[in-house]
Amino acid sequence: MTVAIRPVRPEDFDQWAPLWEGYNTFYETVAPEAVTRMTWARFFDAYEPVHALVAEDAGRLVGLVHYVFHRSTWMIGPTTYLQDLFASPEARGQGVGRALIEAVYDAAREAGSTRVYWLTHETNATARLLYDRVAERSGFIQYRKAL
Repeated sequence: MTVAIRPVRPEDFDQWAPLWEGYNTFYETVAPEAVTRMTWARFFDAYEPVHALVAEDAGRLVGLVHYVFHRSTWMIGPTTYLQDLFASPEARGQGVGRALIEAVYDAAREAGSTRVYWLTHETNATARLLYDRVAERSGFIQYRKAL
């Protein structure tokens, strides 16, 4: 597999959408159509801090990563939140996830960010094997409340 990482393009929607659905299915959730369409639109809005990269192999999308630049009270430059990462089942174990993470690192550096961080579910053991090789666990525990 020869994978190229590149920014998502408007004409990628029909290949991106099944990957997005696969990501949501993995986490046992469903993104409402309105959320999917708004997320897609944000990738192409210059005023939005939301970005997307895709992994492409022979003209076919095999992975995606979404990331968000945001301010922090702890640093001057932006912080980068890697929000979604997904590789198609046939592309797993072939370096797609690592390549997408590394591409986010590059985009973050270019934007002046000094930190990239993300969350994963504690049961996501396979992905955590990769994450333990490319980043450090922060030790923080996430709390949330739906409103």
